[in-house]
Amino acid sequence: MNKRDDNTNDYDVLIVGGGPAGASAAIRLAVAGARVLVAEQKKFPRAKLCGEFISPECLAHFAELGVLEQMSAAGGARVSTTDFYTRGGRKVSVPSAWFGQGARMVNAQADGNATGAQPDALGLSRAEMDQRLLLRARAVGVEVLEEAQGCGLIIEDKRVRGVELQRDGATISLRAPVTIDATGRARALARRVERARRDEDAHANGHAVRGRAPLVAFKAHLSDVQLAAGACEIYFYRGGYGGLSRVENGLSNLCFIVSARDVRARHSDAERVLREVVLTNRRAAETLVAARVRSEWLAVALESFGRWRLVPAKGLLTVGDSAAFIDPFTGSGMLMALESGALAAEVITRAWPTLRATSDFNALAADYRAHYRARFAARLRVCSLLRRAAFAPAPLMTAAALALNASTRVRRAMARATRSVVKPTELGEH
Repeated sequence: MNKRDDNTNDYDVLIVGGGPAGASAAIRLAVAGARVLVAEQKKFPRAKLCGEFISPECLAHFAELGVLEQMSAAGGARVSTTDFYTRGGRKVSVPSAWFGQGARMVNAQADGNATGAQPDALGLSRAEMDQRLLLRARAVGVEVLEEAQGCGLIIEDKRVRGVELQRDGATISLRAPVTIDATGRARALARRVERARRDEDAHANGHAVRGRAPLVAFKAHLSDVQLAAGACEIYFYRGGYGGLSRVENGLSNLCFIVSARDVRARHSDAERVLREVVLTNRRAAETLVAARVRSEWLAVALESFGRWRLVPAKGLLTVGDSAAFIDPFTGSGMLMALESGALAAEVITRAWPTLRATSDFNALAADYRAHYRARFAARLRVCSLLRRAAFAPAPLMTAAALALNASTRVRRAMARATRSVVKPTELGEH
């Protein structure tokens, strides 16, 4: 992509949100020659509610982004297997080696092992991972504004032409042909477009329908957990599930989802919810019997899973959790963030000559939708089916665990179905 030689836009691409999806897109676009700005609401490093499970396939993305060595040196924990536990404590294991086609080589490079290595997953806090990605973005020429909150969209002729940012008490207006919402589940930019549509519908229909989020997620770092080295454990219980895996500094990350009704009944007390809901899982009660909380609890309401609008308005794309929120128990959320950022960057780079010459955003939007659906639609459908099983009554979950343990081939195929086997740079032809 050649840099523009006019002054009609401040940047080629504006990205709001500095997490893995936004950073992935920003680094790739900058390397391709684009003028890119990333606006991030927080000051990095910062804690983030997340399972903090980096699946083996992410290593190939880290290598392409130029941060594999930095991630390997961050002190994270290797995760060789994920063990799923029913409420009664029955276990179903999924080795990390079943994932990560193409990750074996980069994993071996990270270990300094020329003979190859099993593609383990990585447990690393978002504070560490996101900081390293954003530093890399700066190093390749991305302009990064931290503590800058997206507070509005510049819309002209029904097209997004840029964003308004609030920073240090002042409002900054920036323009670009393409804006990317990478604000995660907040979907800060996309919601503004959707809110305007809802307001129009409410005005036309005389009312608006608003629902209450049915689930709440909690996260904290713990010490003194009874967790085997190399293991990630997933616990199912009535109304939700949680995951525990080691991260850096001898700590473990506990992230769990529960029904909002159960949270309200316990007055939003995270530790009470942990004791009275999560620890009803027999294995969770054993693993966390002596655990001590070493960080503040983070909490967020979850509206739904699945895909949102990929192109909420002309000039605006969504990536990462802003585009789709995949079920955390699959361990593929981080991968989808990195992949969707890569996809957006490739589509924008490919469309740039036409966009620059004609300002026609429609072809870019159609390209992004088509490739996104081709890559992620089947994965999201599989996860939707698995979610129903995850929330099934205890007897059905026990029966499912017995069936899965009876067939390694079925377990492996089901695990692989939650991933994409397409390499990050293989978009294919139109």
